[in-house]
Amino acid sequence: MGRAWMRGALAALGVWSAAAQAAGSGAPDLTREAIENAAFREPQDGASKAAKKPKKGADKKPDPLLVKVQVLLDRARFSPGAIDGRDGENLRGALRAFAAAQGLPAEDRLTRELFARLQATSKDPVVTQYTITEEDVKGPFVERMPSKMEEQAEVGPMRYTNTREMLAERFHMQRDLLSALNPDVPLDKAGGTLVVAAVPPLGEGKVEGAPVAPKVGRIEVDKRTKRVRAYAEDGTLTADYPASIGSHEKPAPDGSAKVKAVAFDPWYTYNPKYQFKGVKTNKKFSIHPGPNNPVGTVWIDLSIPSYGIHGTPDPEKVGKTESHGCIRLTNWDARDLASHTTKGAKVEFLEK
Repeated sequence: MGRAWMRGALAALGVWSAAAQAAGSGAPDLTREAIENAAFREPQDGASKAAKKPKKGADKKPDPLLVKVQVLLDRARFSPGAIDGRDGENLRGALRAFAAAQGLPAEDRLTRELFARLQATSKDPVVTQYTITEEDVKGPFVERMPSKMEEQAEVGPMRYTNTREMLAERFHMQRDLLSALNPDVPLDKAGGTLVVAAVPPLGEGKVEGAPVAPKVGRIEVDKRTKRVRAYAEDGTLTADYPASIGSHEKPAPDGSAKVKAVAFDPWYTYNPKYQFKGVKTNKKFSIHPGPNNPVGTVWIDLSIPSYGIHGTPDPEKVGKTESHGCIRLTNWDARDLASHTTKGAKVEFLEK
């Protein structure tokens, strides 16, 4: 009785941490208040190892503390990928990169000092409210998205499939987290007020003009950590993103290259010489632009033929699955990188 009361009280304060979750106590209810008020708590009774590597089958309920951490990392440009409120390789990679940039030991777990540094990056709320508009729900959407690339060529503009997919991507969130945060809000009707991550919304349309500061002069593609790092022209690290990098079928290249061009909302043209698994046709075909285009909403063309850094129609799989040889980021990370990247920027592929 006393233990249950204490758990409820801590949950109400929003301080039931990931360490407590790993110890088997469970995360608090997923509310705006719980996320805003989430605070670091030291692991108890030797739970640090469990917090670092949760047991298989552990509670996978999104943790308010981890939502907060992921939003802060995203805004600091150390991307955790799709914000989901769960532990995982993308979150750990972002924590490790942020710690190293802060001059702290490059650990892939949350510590008190690391959490304090993250909180110091921004005093703004980590979640906000968004009201669904008539424009959001009217589409147009793609009613059925074919799985085969050659069939996608017949779809026309590769738009979102529904409002849920569109809004989740706009706010850098996993679709399940968007639904979990807003269980009573219909996503297909205008007027509903949503709780969403307070991040720069994914822009729509082309980004015009010269690259914005800080301009990226060098990009590192780290095959070992599955991360892409962007450096300003003076050598300062400006951003770090999770990535899917190559495959057994078509490994990512070695050595170095240069950025030839940046294209927003690109067409995708399939060349039969690629011989992608699952593509049967021997003819070239082209797929219209859109967020569900095979290369997402951005193509950063490299000096190595047929290779580029690009977005994806499946942001939740970035860093977790292979690519067709190129470097795949979430659409929002790809657009962020592209909006800062200069033509001629050096791209270095770091070996395992």
